[in-house]
Amino acid sequence: MKARERKRAKMVAKYAEKRAALKAAGDWEGLQKLPPNSAAVRMHNRCQITGRPRGYMRQFGISRVLFRKMALAGKIPGVKKASW
Repeated sequence: MKARERKRAKMVAKYAEKRAALKAAGDWEGLQKLPPNSAAVRMHNRCQITGRPRGYMRQFGISRVLFRKMALAGKIPGVKKASW
């Protein structure tokens, strides 16, 4: 899954200018002819370590499950266990 997301990110970067130009021109048929994975909407935020797509915490770039494990192990400074 991580490799698939990297591939999508490359495709989004490759077609970004072309997609913006077609949108500005209002050429909706031209947009439909582009590959579907070239749209930025198709990107998922994934945990950098496990690749988990759900429970992603943007500030840390990891999932909530991994965040909790790392916090309990003391690997994330400044995090105190409240009641979780």
